[in-house]
Amino acid sequence: MTTRFTGGCMCGAIRYECSAEPIGMGICHCRDCQRATGSAFAAALIVPRSAVTILGEVKYYGVTGDSGNLVSRGFCPHCGSRLFGTPANPDIISIQAGSLDDPSWFKPQAEIYVASAQPWDYLNPDLPKFAKLPPPNNSVAAD
Repeated sequence: MTTRFTGGCMCGAIRYECSAEPIGMGICHCRDCQRATGSAFAAALIVPRSAVTILGEVKYYGVTGDSGNLVSRGFCPHCGSRLFGTPANPDIISIQAGSLDDPSWFKPQAEIYVASAQPWDYLNPDLPKFAKLPPPNNSVAAD
């Protein structure tokens, strides 16, 4: 993959560009991500916040995460596309894999919150799995 990548919302009101390699990529099966996506999981990548340029107005909705800290989900106020997650760490941001202009290079490294995975969802047998969040030394996407 090239270091620079781009993406945006469905209607085009929000565009972003990232100039850094992802820190981690993962699939989250927590109930918050299920509700936020209307599906079985959220596929996301984590990048340094300083490497992301966002054009357009992003609206955020916050929830309390397992850590007790606020976790915000960013979406387009026009078309409703979910684009970003802002975890408790202010130095990183998560980007929804489906919002990438070319999502084909997304390669999840792990699945998290599999304790909340739906019985009808397929879990990739080749990926490491964590019942909740992985230990701090792992770099997988969580929001």
